[in-house]
Amino acid sequence: MNGGDEVVAAPAGPPQPLEWKFSQVFGERTAGEEVQEVDIISAIEFDKSGDHLATGDRGGRVVLFERTDTKDRGGSRRDLERMDYSMSRHPEFRYKTEFQSHEPEFDYLKSLEIEEKINKIRWCQMANGALFLLSTNDKTIKFWKVQEKKVKRISDMNVDPSRAMGNGYIGSSSNSSSSTPYLANGGSPDRSYNYASNDYLFPAGGIPSLRLPVVVTTNETSLMARCRRVYAHAHDYHINSISNNSDGETFISADDLRINLWNLEISNQSFNIVDVKPANMEDLTEVITSAEFHPTHCNMLAYSSSKGSIRLVDLRQSALCDTHSKLFEEQEAPGSRSFFTEIIASISDIKFGKDGRYILSRDYMTLKLWDINMDSGPVATFQVHEYLRPKLCDLYENDSIFDKFECCLSGDGLRVATGSYSNLFRVFGCASGSTEATTLEASKNPMRRQVPTPSRPSRSLGSSLTRVVRRGAETPGVDANGNSFDFTTKLLHLAWHPSENSIACAAANSLYMYYA
Repeated sequence: MNGGDEVVAAPAGPPQPLEWKFSQVFGERTAGEEVQEVDIISAIEFDKSGDHLATGDRGGRVVLFERTDTKDRGGSRRDLERMDYSMSRHPEFRYKTEFQSHEPEFDYLKSLEIEEKINKIRWCQMANGALFLLSTNDKTIKFWKVQEKKVKRISDMNVDPSRAMGNGYIGSSSNSSSSTPYLANGGSPDRSYNYASNDYLFPAGGIPSLRLPVVVTTNETSLMARCRRVYAHAHDYHINSISNNSDGETFISADDLRINLWNLEISNQSFNIVDVKPANMEDLTEVITSAEFHPTHCNMLAYSSSKGSIRLVDLRQSALCDTHSKLFEEQEAPGSRSFFTEIIASISDIKFGKDGRYILSRDYMTLKLWDINMDSGPVATFQVHEYLRPKLCDLYENDSIFDKFECCLSGDGLRVATGSYSNLFRVFGCASGSTEATTLEASKNPMRRQVPTPSRPSRSLGSSLTRVVRRGAETPGVDANGNSFDFTTKLLHLAWHPSENSIACAAANSLYMYYA
């Protein structure tokens, strides 16, 4: 209050938890239906506008969906907002097209089968109404152009199909004294000739001159997917990440030991910018698990490791960026080390927030939010499935402990999400003071598996800068309904719409979409 003129507003509280509703499902399977391995979804990605969604599967196919609820309103979204049109309807998508991106291959030098499974999809900038995207399997990256093209048809031929007799024809001399007049281009004025089958009968007297078929562009359109470039033979190990640069010209690809920088226009050359391979492979202690470009700074990228650390790299420092500019890792609590400590610390996915200030990382048990200006530790830690800690030995035996779960942030940066077992996924609020920790099931009734609201977030006794928020611990072993968790159904892949509270997630071969 200053002289009665100014009123200081009370600080706004954290946003209210969202209530999620089912929107759509594609590829829903009936009860008892067996899922084919090739149909299981292995990648999901929204484009920057949020109007297109791409999924990849283990069969090497890429399926595209397009948003329909904004198109039906007659005008662009910006125009509708100017008209103060109510945007109350939730996002709706429809199937657009699909294409075979990768085929199974065999590396004869290494006697190694290369799966067709799509590991990652990344959208590139649109141009002239065409969609562009990158897709990769374990070894080969491809650059695709998807465009609507008008269908062309052959409209005219100078051979009469009505008198076709098998594959033969009635031969006759070109000098035959036929009374039928013929036009200069070989047509007959009293007979219409249309194209048809390959079995033709030439008219008696022959055709004085050959008229070529006329190709006519119709008003029909079809979507064509064309592979523009193939970026191959640059990785000795399996590719785990690809990421576009904000400059629109380059992208990176990462495998276990190296990160390569590519130009979209040049497919036969790449630059190795990170190489963690030791001179002696017996000295290898960690591998690269994920890599991503900064969303706005074209010179910065981050990559994570199997030891739970994230390194920030500045491409301006040197051509080979083996020395990082910043290192983010959480110090291990004394006395907490076990056989599984290093396995569950391995980061499976990292994502930058929209403004590039925060990095979200997912390890086996937790989600961590990092501030790139603070490398002393994460600003928040969210417990995804703490009930699994007593079961780590069983999960190690059946290899589930090596499952790689993805994570995502909302466009406004207020929430984060990741998957778990039993086709569950979790949404956490990361705004200051938020206690939001929602558990949803990938089904038509997403709120069916609710857990009790967790207690208030606990903070560390350290300085306020290094506070750690831990949230989301649930009832051990069972969900709120007393059901035991199913470790064979896992929700590994999900994506958050770039501008709205809408999530797409994959449960086996089904794509579920939710909105709030």
